[in-house]
Amino acid sequence: MGRLFGEFTTGQRFETPGRTITEADIVAFAGLTGDYNPVHMDEVFAAETEFGGRIAHGPLGIGLVFGLASRLDLIDGTVVALLGVTWEFKAPVRPGDTVRALIEVMSTRGVKNPDHGLLELGFTLLDQHGTIVQTGSARLLMRRTPHPKAKWGGVEAGADDDRYGRDGPSTIAPQGSHR
Repeated sequence: MGRLFGEFTTGQRFETPGRTITEADIVAFAGLTGDYNPVHMDEVFAAETEFGGRIAHGPLGIGLVFGLASRLDLIDGTVVALLGVTWEFKAPVRPGDTVRALIEVMSTRGVKNPDHGLLELGFTLLDQHGTIVQTGSARLLMRRTPHPKAKWGGVEAGADDDRYGRDGPSTIAPQGSHR
């Protein structure tokens, strides 16, 4: 479960693990979006451009930032809505690059609904050389309390479920055995 609104403070910073951009990523993104621009799909064509070779789709980086953030369990299950994104593309991302994201809490503020709060996150996407390839920010509507149906992150045994034995999940009993 991600963090709740009250667990964020302005100035907090997070760094994600890295992820290598693969040929499959670029092909899948082209298929998903229908963007088969030759600068992404044709090495011969792309080699003659100012990029000197194929590059990943710019919006792929935006998606990667949110995916990398989910690896830190920042907003999974606690974000209500993505309200807006501003983004800049600083340098190309190429197949084989390994990117990571720096995330900073830019601001937090209350909203009319007491169950929610507004969170603004700043993002910096860096390649393996430390080059800033993309920057941006996102405004998110966040939960102040957990959603009642969001139960991941832990396992609880029900009253009639003794799969875990008397001592709970740290002493998991084999299926079919009873203590």
